[in-house]
Order: sequence, then C-alpha cells, then structure tokens
Amino acid sequence: DVCTYINDKPIVSMSSMFKWSAATSLDLSSFNTSNVTNMWSMFAGSAATSLDLSSFNTSNVTNMWSMFAGSAATSIDLSSFDTSNVINMSKMFYYNRVTNLDLSSFDTKNVTNMSSMFAWSAATSLDLSNFDTSNVTSVDGMFCDAACVDTVDIKHFDLSNVSNPDTIFSCK
Repeated sequence: DVCTYINDKPIVSMSSMFKWSAATSLDLSSFNTSNVTNMWSMFAGSAATSLDLSSFNTSNVTNMWSMFAGSAATSIDLSSFDTSNVINMSKMFYYNRVTNLDLSSFDTKNVTNMSSMFAWSAATSLDLSNFDTSNVTSVDGMFCDAACVDTVDIKHFDLSNVSNPDTIFSCK
C-alpha cells in the first residue's frame, strides 16, 4: 500500500500533503489512510479539479481543518468519509469551488469547531440535515459570504454551547 508506513511506523498525519500542488489530477485510490488522524490542509490550494476520495478510510481522523480550503476541485467524492471522530472542521471548505457538496453522511457529533467551514464557498447546494451541532462551541463566520447563504437550512442546529451564535453568517 502506498503511504502506509515510514521507517516501520504508521503514517498518522497527511497534513499539507498536496497543499499548493500544481498537479491537476491525483490518483489516490491506493492510499492507505487507516492510521491517519490528521488531514489538516491536505488539499488546500491544490490544482486538482476532481478528488475521488471514495477509498479513503477516515475513521481515525480528528482534524480536517482547512482540508479543502482554496482547492480548485469542482467535485469531491466524500461519500465514504467517516467523520465520527473529527473534532475540528474549521475552514474545511473555505473558499472552495465545489458547487454541490453532499455531506448527508457526515457524523458531526464530536465536532467542536465549525468556524468559517463554508466561508466564501461556491456551494449552492448543501445538505446539512444530519449535522449534530450539540458539541460545537465555535461557528464564527461559518457561512460568511457563502453562495448558499440564502438557502442553507440550519433550523435544526443546536447552538446551545456556542458563546456567540450570531456570528454564524458574519464576516470579520
């Protein structure tokens, strides 16, 4: 398997792995991500226009901060993402070009930080109906100037642990 061990130790961080990569195409099908806990800025600023992440095992990942921030990808397959252990989703889709984000399978029960998660995102379609926000403490600018800002449905969001929930749509 590609990217499983280095010096007989499992790879646990793929932080910034493809950050600012000029490659317009990435074959990630043979990546073993089963031990990875950190995907911080993994594809931030990447020139790849499509990301097929259907083979990714994200069950141990806790940090997805800025994972796709500024990415050129117009489509991202997140259907197999297991986000049940993720704590930080801040800026995950910040300034992202994907217009249709299917996040219906995201398990967000352990997430505490969603600040700027979709800020300046091109997403016009977001299904957040399964989002559990009961442990979230920060939503600052979550939808700041996002394309979906007029249509996003957050009626079911539990923001009782957020000290300043009014900032969810603000841009600082």
